[in-house]
Amino acid sequence: MSWTDERVELLKKMWGEGQSASQIAKELGGVTRNAVIGKVHRLGLSNRTTGGAKADAKPKVDAKPKPAPKPKAPPKPKVEAKPEPKTEPAVAPRTATSLRKQIIPAGQPLPPQPSANEISPEALAKVNEVEKTAKKLTLMELTERTCKWPVGDPATPDFWFCGLPVQAGKPYCEAHVGVAFQPMSTRRDRKR
Repeated sequence: MSWTDERVELLKKMWGEGQSASQIAKELGGVTRNAVIGKVHRLGLSNRTTGGAKADAKPKVDAKPKPAPKPKAPPKPKVEAKPEPKTEPAVAPRTATSLRKQIIPAGQPLPPQPSANEISPEALAKVNEVEKTAKKLTLMELTERTCKWPVGDPATPDFWFCGLPVQAGKPYCEAHVGVAFQPMSTRRDRKR
């Protein structure tokens, strides 16, 4: 469909009469409402102040005048807060068993370690021995060849990762694989 002079004149006439874009599209045929709107804007006809049914209607008059805008309050001066002195909590030497028995204050994340009752005693003993010889790496020191088993609370400065050599195809060392990847039958038995 092309916009011929006759179609453009009909569009201008109907738009000036206050017809909707949908009505104009229907009358013209072969164009969509959006095509009519686009042509109206390209022709600069978007303002409907000329005659027509809608122009004859009286404008609405508000019964009450609009209130004057409130003046903005001056900005409050910034008060620098004094930082609270940092106090280091008294921390006992960390061992694997003390971490599992540690009481975590409300709102703090739990250590990412499974509870002792979910791990077989043999695997738990093996993990305790391995964590004594762990490399205690930070997140930035981890590689694809180091065990990524987290130890401790990430919100504390003495949080670390195991760092021992990983088992082939796994993200953890042999001891932590034994804890993390348990056979399906063992997990089913626990649920019962």
